Amino acid sequence: MEKRIALEKRGLPDDKITELILDNCRSTSIEGLTDSFTALEVLSLINVGLVSLKNFPKLPALRKLELSDNRIQNALSHLTGSPKLTHLNLSGNRIKDFEELQPLKELENLEVLDLFNNEVTMTQNYRDKIFELIPSLKYLDGFDREDAEAPSDEDDEANGGTGEEDYDSDLDPSSDYDEEEDEDGNLVSLADVYNENLEEDGSDWNEEDGEDDEDFDDPTDEDEDDGEGEGEGEGEGEVAAENAGSDSEAGEESEARGKKRKLEGNDG
Repeated sequence: MEKRIALEKRGLPDDKITELILDNCRSTSIEGLTDSFTALEVLSLINVGLVSLKNFPKLPALRKLELSDNRIQNALSHLTGSPKLTHLNLSGNRIKDFEELQPLKELENLEVLDLFNNEVTMTQNYRDKIFELIPSLKYLDGFDREDAEAPSDEDDEANGGTGEEDYDSDLDPSSDYDEEEDEDGNLVSLADVYNENLEEDGSDWNEEDGEDDEDFDDPTDEDEDDGEGEGEGEGEGEVAAENAGSDSEAGEESEARGKKRKLEGNDG
């Protein structure tokens, strides 16, 4: 325990230490903790292995003392040297009867006392007797005289805060979207900006598709071109046939004239 105390002090003098956390340091008795810790307000000795509070020092400024999960049976009278004590946790020890708790009536400022997992809590009228023994006591084992549960966070209660605003903020999905100002100074959420970008991307995509459609040759155009070619071929064939017919007629006329001349020559 002495080494742990030296470590927790971090080089500060004893009378400047206001809090000491010595949980799990393993010791059956108080060692290294002296009356020189005059400014100490919070002391925690959870699961250390203490069997007694013998040699517990006088700590005039001590307000909160944690002694849970040890093997303490008696010698609670050593705590009377800390008259400002308001919170005392003795749960998980070996306190069996009220006689061992009698010294606590000297602690006139004690408001919160925990005796969970002690044999004394099984005795008849346990709660009534403890409240009668310590008139200043407000909460015993987490409940007051009327069995109303003690507040979970006394600091919030003192400040009048409930924490509901923070809770609602965490549940509200809209709080996940941050807001920013646009060029005109209007607030715009990131969700709006995201949707606007999606619309722009969609319009760009449609324009690109339109350009691709223009570059793509329509098969109907090819059919029309083929139709025009076939029409032109048919026209040329008809012209050629007409020319051939005229040539044939011209030949027949020429041949008839020749025969006529021949007959006129014979007659002469």
